[in-house]
Amino acid sequence: MSLTHAAATAAALLFAAGCADPKPPVEPSTSQTVRATPAAPPSATRAQDNGTVGVSGALERACKIVVGNVADAPKFDFDDSSLLPQDRAILDQVAKCVTVGPLKGRSLRLTGRADNRGTEEYNLVLGAHRANTVERYLAALGVAAPRLQETSRGELDAKGNDEAARRSDRRVDIDLIQ
Repeated sequence: MSLTHAAATAAALLFAAGCADPKPPVEPSTSQTVRATPAAPPSATRAQDNGTVGVSGALERACKIVVGNVADAPKFDFDDSSLLPQDRAILDQVAKCVTVGPLKGRSLRLTGRADNRGTEEYNLVLGAHRANTVERYLAALGVAAPRLQETSRGELDAKGNDEAARRSDRRVDIDLIQ
């Protein structure tokens, strides 16, 4: 068995194990799409705290990114990682800034996050799927893959205890790597 095949098998088993025993009983989604939301480390300032994509304050200022009314911005749906139109608009600005703009050549950290439903392992995988969706979108816009660092915090920093608060936990934060 090749190393790649073994790694893929291990990832599939981890994902399946995470799906088997959610913390509270929840209905699994019938959709196989996973939404990605960029995530910054807890110390970063997020310009879009209520959106699916969070942009650090440093990135927002340097790139002059206009986020709009983030209080009404939607988050990823439960068990989903599909980008929303408003996410694409923000990601387009980020890509332009780091490919031809003032932060040309800089690297970005994409941190996927999830709410507190499901197992810790499942939520780490879901956060990774969300970060990967953002990574693929930015790469398609010309951001070199080696300059994009994906990570997942899963539910580790989740604060929500009701649906409205859980929704804000389902995102990807984007931050500059210093």
